[in-house]
Amino acid sequence: MDKVYGLLGLATRAGKIAFGTEQVLEAITYNKAKLVVIATDTSENSKKKIINTCDKNNVQYVEYGTIEQNSKAIGKTNKAVIAIKDIGFAESILKIIKK
Repeated sequence: MDKVYGLLGLATRAGKIAFGTEQVLEAITYNKAKLVVIATDTSENSKKKIINTCDKNNVQYVEYGTIEQNSKAIGKTNKAVIAIKDIGFAESILKIIKK
């Protein structure tokens, strides 16, 4: 199993994520999001809205995995965006993705 998905699962169990466009936008706006993971197959409209909000609030984001893969990692269905609310998980995920 991919290490990123393992970390997403752990972050979920620890209660350190927000998922779905509205929850993620709220987490970004209230400075709770440390990293936003956007599925590569997210609709252009949603992607643009999330990226603009991340840029405006200085939140890092990455495009990673598909909606199906990312949703499965957090035990949900059809979740295109996930906000990581813990700096430790966020840094670990970024480190793996940037390798």
